[in-house]
Amino acid sequence: MSDWTAFGRVDADGTVYVKTAEGERVVGSWQAGAPEEGLAHFARRFDDLVTEVDLTEARLNSGAADAGHSLTTIRRIRASLADAHVVGDIDALAARLDKLATVAEEKAGEAKAAREAARGEALARKTALVEEAEKLAAESTGWKTAGDRLKEILDEWKTIRGVDKKTDGELWKRFAAARDGFTRRRGAHFASLDQQRKQAQTVKEELVAEAEKLKDSTDWGATAGQLKDLMAQWKAAPRASKEAEQKLWERFRAAQDEFFTRRSEVFSARDNEQRANLERKQALLAEAEALDVDGDPKGAQARLRDIQAQWHEAGRVPREAAAGLERRLRLVDEKVREVMDSAWRRTTKEDSPLLAQMRAQVAEAEDRLARAQAAGDARRIKEAEQALSSKRQFLQLAEQTS
Repeated sequence: MSDWTAFGRVDADGTVYVKTAEGERVVGSWQAGAPEEGLAHFARRFDDLVTEVDLTEARLNSGAADAGHSLTTIRRIRASLADAHVVGDIDALAARLDKLATVAEEKAGEAKAAREAARGEALARKTALVEEAEKLAAESTGWKTAGDRLKEILDEWKTIRGVDKKTDGELWKRFAAARDGFTRRRGAHFASLDQQRKQAQTVKEELVAEAEKLKDSTDWGATAGQLKDLMAQWKAAPRASKEAEQKLWERFRAAQDEFFTRRSEVFSARDNEQRANLERKQALLAEAEALDVDGDPKGAQARLRDIQAQWHEAGRVPREAAAGLERRLRLVDEKVREVMDSAWRRTTKEDSPLLAQMRAQVAEAEDRLARAQAAGDARRIKEAEQALSSKRQFLQLAEQTS
């Protein structure tokens, strides 16, 4: 790129051309210095394109980039060469890009084929797992072995990726149905063997599991209701064997205690905060109610605004106190408004800004009339008299209605 004149030139008027196999074309204009500097400027732009192509080629060859993305980049750069504002060997770069596009297309095709093969393999594996689970659910009487195997199938299932969402969902429904069917059949078998005690133990184990899931919840209201519902179910269920009943009860009660202890701590902290907020609002309210509204209505209004701003910043207070505090503060606000409105209505005619402005306009009209009379200009005298008469009428009307 050191010999830029081989690929471009600059006219006497500063127009910059690039040379290609198809002839010259304009790529820009250079007025800031010598022609060599202009060629160097547009050559650097070309060098930037070459650098981008180098990087794209390196990432494509190393496998660090997705071949499809690389192909998109190559096509974009290739399409831009037709009107790129650069000076350089555009023809050579175009040929290079065409070759890279072919390589990228091949690699993209290989990657697509690999993905399709991986999807086919993943589909075959999941289908085999589903069929095995369905067979276990329908035929197996080795309850522990079959149950363990279903767990292993689930763990293996989670490691398999690449099946399309719809097919995966359909296979999962079959697997879930098989697993649920196995669980029901196994439950019925053990229920027939252990009868009521075993059934009670299963029910209470499920209740314990649900309680332990809920023990770390922070959805206080809903979770408290769920735990109370679980307690009702516990009391309604038959008793399990003495040893199992005691152990399950200890776990169940511990889960409940943990949740309700945390809830109590949170509520206590919230109550303490709200009590502090209540004290702050009570102090603000006392200050508001002590304002000298009649003696200094404007000062009272300004201070009340500050108090109201601090009031909103103070935060929530206990629900039973909130309405009363707000009502008392509103009364102060209403009193300030009434006093300010009354003061406004008591404004005298002499204090009215509108009347003062209209009087000034009358005085100005009188002055114009005097100047016209002094000049002896009949036309100006007539116009000034008409203007003065009009402004006096408006002033008189305003003074009567004020």
